[in-house]
Amino acid sequence: MMRLLKSAAVCAALLALCTNALAGEKVWISLGDAALTQLRKHMQVELAASAQVPATAQLFGATRAEGVHLVQVDEEVLAHLSQAIHTELHRCGGFMFHASEAEGRATLMRASGATQRTTQVTLAATRPSYVIDQQSTVNPLLAQMQASNIGQTIVDLSNFQNRYYQTSSGQNASDWLKQRWTTLANGRSDITIEQFTHASWKQKSVIATIQGTDNASEVVVIGGHLDSINLSNTGETARAPGADDDASGVASLTEVFRVLVANNYKPRRTLKFMAYAAEEVGLRGSKEIANSYAAAGANVVGVMQLDMTNYKGSANDIYIYTDYTDSAQNTFVSNLIATYLPTLKVGTDQCGYACSDHASWNAKGYAASMPFEAAMGQDDPYIHTANDTYANTGNQADHALKFARMGLAYMVELGSDGPGIADKTETFSGSLTSKQTRSFGPFKAGVGTFRASTTGTGDIDLYAKRSSVPTTSSYDCKSDGSTAAESCSINITAGGDVYVMLKGYTAGSYNLTVTYRPQ
Repeated sequence: MMRLLKSAAVCAALLALCTNALAGEKVWISLGDAALTQLRKHMQVELAASAQVPATAQLFGATRAEGVHLVQVDEEVLAHLSQAIHTELHRCGGFMFHASEAEGRATLMRASGATQRTTQVTLAATRPSYVIDQQSTVNPLLAQMQASNIGQTIVDLSNFQNRYYQTSSGQNASDWLKQRWTTLANGRSDITIEQFTHASWKQKSVIATIQGTDNASEVVVIGGHLDSINLSNTGETARAPGADDDASGVASLTEVFRVLVANNYKPRRTLKFMAYAAEEVGLRGSKEIANSYAAAGANVVGVMQLDMTNYKGSANDIYIYTDYTDSAQNTFVSNLIATYLPTLKVGTDQCGYACSDHASWNAKGYAASMPFEAAMGQDDPYIHTANDTYANTGNQADHALKFARMGLAYMVELGSDGPGIADKTETFSGSLTSKQTRSFGPFKAGVGTFRASTTGTGDIDLYAKRSSVPTTSSYDCKSDGSTAAESCSINITAGGDVYVMLKGYTAGSYNLTVTYRPQ
């Protein structure tokens, strides 16, 4: 995450940059009011453009009015600006890098509402239903997730000398993660692992894709950032383990990917897992990716950012940041936590302009959310130093496991939704004597959820099974309460035949409804 560290040295460093007029490469950045104030304390800057983000801005999701400004500065200033923001404001750094003045001006225009979302996104982006109905799929998967797996990935990423975007270690970390995800993919033909090359620096972003089945053109993204930074030294030999910022986020989404692949989960929508390069220097990697998706008219229906997940610095377990995010999706994420992780306490906070990679997607008009490890200013105090280690989060990943489970619920619920092939419903009616059985099928069920339910009189028991007719001792699901109102469901990960059997525990009548995704 873009944040930073302690104080007199910060002011001295910024003052030195101004006084000595260091002549580095000029770059364009946009930044919020508070960040601009910090910059102006130590040097004169000329504003190229400014815009007011209204509190009601639907595009950016701002919850309070804020000015956003475009300036050109020496690149050397950026790390010191970030450090000042962290020290003085106790919050995530608030600037976004732009490849040109024109790109920066366009961002400000969208923020102010002067222009709406890009034409491609306006035409393509789908608003999900946000219905939560995949409990039979999600709950068994949550039970398989392990903090130890997350912890090992944190350790593995932390073992690189640093993961700074311009170092060979940063490049090697990208190559390692690509190989790790390739191994987890286990040769599945519907999964691809690729690196997204950025022309201006060494480190590549890494993207894993699970192709959707019948609704593949709609895309769900979960991401974290791969790079790390030590603000006192960004050279090849600098030690920047970045265990919490953001090996923890990448490790959390890696565990989501592992469990889905291990269970041969096949989503309807396409799922993408992204480890972004160069977040710490102005959200550069995610911005290039989001720009490319918007330019292609990609139908990205939702984005979740996991940036720092393993330090519990506040009373609540998960904080959902409400500014520069999508309010409807934030409500959906809160509902997911209440449904699948009901013991967790959820809070809300704000992190300001451009505090992490979700802002890159939000700026292009996509629905994005940012669940975080703590309230702003109460997160991991060791980030951006050599002390951001796994040991300083207790050599455990219990807090990060909460985020991994939330992320899995998010990916499955959104991944299973969409207007692809319509479900098929078949109904049957009849009566049964005591102990009599009757079978139905085969139903040619495709990937999705197979559901069977009954109403009626008397006491009717319900059984369902893949591949063969069920019996009272051999079934994939059953419902045998004391009435004729029964229901059960089966998660279908590969298409095939499904059969249903009814048994009259006592004599009665039945109305059977079977709903499934046809092959």
